[in-house]
Amino acid sequence: MNPREEKQRIREHVWRLLMREGVARPPFPIWGRIPNFEGAEVAASLLLRLEPFRHARVVKVNPDSPQRPVRELCLRKGKTLIMPTPRIREGFLILNPMELDEPLMRQASTIRGAFELGDKVEPESLDRVDLIVAGSVAVSRRGERVGKGEGYSEIEYAILRMFGKVLDDTPIITTVHTLQNVERIPVEEFDVPIDIIATEKEIFFTETKIPRPKGITWELLGERKIKEIPLLQRLRKT
Repeated sequence: MNPREEKQRIREHVWRLLMREGVARPPFPIWGRIPNFEGAEVAASLLLRLEPFRHARVVKVNPDSPQRPVRELCLRKGKTLIMPTPRIREGFLILNPMELDEPLMRQASTIRGAFELGDKVEPESLDRVDLIVAGSVAVSRRGERVGKGEGYSEIEYAILRMFGKVLDDTPIITTVHTLQNVERIPVEEFDVPIDIIATEKEIFFTETKIPRPKGITWELLGERKIKEIPLLQRLRKT
């Protein structure tokens, strides 16, 4: 079984497990998604125990449902929130908590609210990111991660890395349900490892040794993927 097939097997296992154990939450179906889960709010709240979170001024968080509580927490703690637009089709959104009234912070943490209350920003205009929170379908305690299989999280990271907005030591956290922890996940050259796993029960430091990609590996991107993301088209021309 090649790495791509093994990753899909792991995804299918986790999606089935979350449904069977009754801990999956809307939106349904969870297949093909970063799955929402019971305890997502608790996992988000555990980030308050982490020094990298407490000290971060600018935090990039994925736009998926289980990380909505993380996005709200960032805003309520006065952190600038960077959120990729779905499929990166419209680049990145930036939300400044100083420009939001307190009652609007939950709304701003949703995709629709972020479009309404945030600003679209080109990656070169972003401040340096102090912390990344990524969504996952599955993770391992070695820091291996698998997403929903479309590669957007890896592309987002590579873009920000190219512009110097994230560095090799920028901490990367994921919030997942305990059941999303698996023994092993194949690692490919474009995969981005996880430093800290927060679940509804605990925080785990992976101390991963997996190297991080330095930027976009163009030969691994298909023409279809490049054509659907205008930002990639622009970057390839530079």
